[in-house]
Amino acid sequence: MTTIQIQLPDELVQNAQAAGLLTPQAIEAMLREQLRKQAGESLRTTWQRLPQEELTPEIEQMIVEEVRAVRAERRKRNAS
Repeated sequence: MTTIQIQLPDELVQNAQAAGLLTPQAIEAMLREQLRKQAGESLRTTWQRLPQEELTPEIEQMIVEEVRAVRAERRKRNAS
């Protein structure tokens, strides 16, 4: 485990603490969610840069299946 120290405005800390957002579990969940969003955005950006004619229905189906597999694995891991 790594310990981090950050500086935040007092009011933000008070509001976050009152909402239960400063627990290690809550911070971990927020970081994981943000990383997931960034990965999705990166995939969308890459997808949009690809020439459309290279994205065949077969390749698109492979991508969809891979995304579903990753999501299923995350759900399984989070359920544990």
